[in-house]
Amino acid sequence: MKNIFDEKDTQEFIHRISRLTPETQPLWGKMNVAQMLAHCCVIYEMVYTDKHPKPNAIKKFLLKTFVKRGVTNEVPYKKNSPTSAQFIITNERDFAVEKQRLVDYLKQTQQLGAAYFDNKEYVSFGKLSKNEWNNMFAK
Repeated sequence: MKNIFDEKDTQEFIHRISRLTPETQPLWGKMNVAQMLAHCCVIYEMVYTDKHPKPNAIKKFLLKTFVKRGVTNEVPYKKNSPTSAQFIITNERDFAVEKQRLVDYLKQTQQLGAAYFDNKEYVSFGKLSKNEWNNMFAK
């Protein structure tokens, strides 16, 4: 798994993003490239903004119990895996805006560093280690 907190690895992510164009076709899934960029931004929005509602206690318990490990481990997501509703982007998005947002979030996260995130509370899963944060961001 690449390390989002490592500048070299973050630059590799940014380089991959920079090669995308509005015409880039998905290898799997239903979203277009702008929607997928917005989809990738959601995890960062959940950390850096109040845009998404916090789960209630029961939902948080269920997420911690049944979803956390699959999201924070080093195993890549399987194609066509289910996802939470807030990660499903159905409306049209501006490619350039979404591309820049994702790059900015990557840079911000890398600059804050692993120590900032280690044992930091995540809205859906509780406190996460720096490795769990990295895996979640890198996926």
